[in-house]
Amino acid sequence: MIEVIEAQKGEHLNAFILFPFELYKNDPFYSPLLIKDQKIYFSHENPFFRHEKVRLYIALKDGRVSGRIASIINYRHLSIHNEKVGFFGFFESINDPEVSGALLKRIAEDLKEAGLELMRGPMNFSTNEECGFLIEGFEEPPMLLTPYNPPYYNDLMNVDGLHKSKDLFAYITDVPSSLDEKVNRVAEIAEKRGVTVRKVNMDRLEEDLLSFKLIYNEAWKNNWGFIPFLDDEIRYMAHQLKSIIIPELMLIAEYKDEPVGFLGLIPDYNVVLRVMKGRLNPLTLLKALLAMRKVKALRLLLLGIVPRFRNRGVDALLFREGFKEVQKRGFKKVEFSWILEDNIQVQRLVELTGARLYKKFRIYEKRI
Repeated sequence: MIEVIEAQKGEHLNAFILFPFELYKNDPFYSPLLIKDQKIYFSHENPFFRHEKVRLYIALKDGRVSGRIASIINYRHLSIHNEKVGFFGFFESINDPEVSGALLKRIAEDLKEAGLELMRGPMNFSTNEECGFLIEGFEEPPMLLTPYNPPYYNDLMNVDGLHKSKDLFAYITDVPSSLDEKVNRVAEIAEKRGVTVRKVNMDRLEEDLLSFKLIYNEAWKNNWGFIPFLDDEIRYMAHQLKSIIIPELMLIAEYKDEPVGFLGLIPDYNVVLRVMKGRLNPLTLLKALLAMRKVKALRLLLLGIVPRFRNRGVDALLFREGFKEVQKRGFKKVEFSWILEDNIQVQRLVELTGARLYKKFRIYEKRI
């Protein structure tokens, strides 16, 4: 007996948030955000809920929570892209096609009621955040704000008739002792043309992230699945990121005081989250402090160059300046993620650093 229940508030919302803790209780790679932060994330304090339509569900099998999912109608996507598509996200399930099937059926019903014809996911909540299921690279732990799931999720999708929509790649590299001389030469060309690089100012982080918004919305507008950031989402992002940002690793490239490029590296604090297990108390704080010493990897989370400044060395200049700080702080590895499977230009740029493809994530879709 499987029952799918909406989980917008109260005990049902708590069950939605807490179910993954039970599902992954024996998995050493599971890296949950703090429960208190998740309660904010799944509320109207998150501006995404103000602009798009989101419904959260849990599945009960014989009265026990056995799965969860969200239906997402992204009005910005509908206005930008010429396709009648809705999304599912935050999927978690036991290895039971009946449970996953009931959850996906509920989403298909929501989307069909809205006049949509295609279901795609997972999107948590959009391409601006986590998306896709991990399909390759299970032997290494996930980095901060990247998907992680059991290997059987791919089978559950296939059983229900979902197929590949797009794959996303993650590359990793050891931090080299020096940059390729070609990167340095190209960076010097950008400098001679008047491009400068500065770190974000933590006293005006919102303002600097609004500059990032301008770069991102211009640089990514032609990419598959692109959704523009809104100002209130940037402010929310600033609040989320403020405690984990290293200013010297969040860089803005400018030309005559105009922002033309952005690079953001964040430490892999999943190392810390894994020992905190979603809880914030004196014991987990002590564990977190000890775990901080083990944070030796970075994720390249943000990179964008406005189109008219591409192929002018701006990316090389950002890499060079970021590399100086990466070396200074003793980080050992850098992950570049995610990159679209058909974005060959960026893949080749990343491979110049010696990076190797080590994880793949898949977004699925199905006619409904």
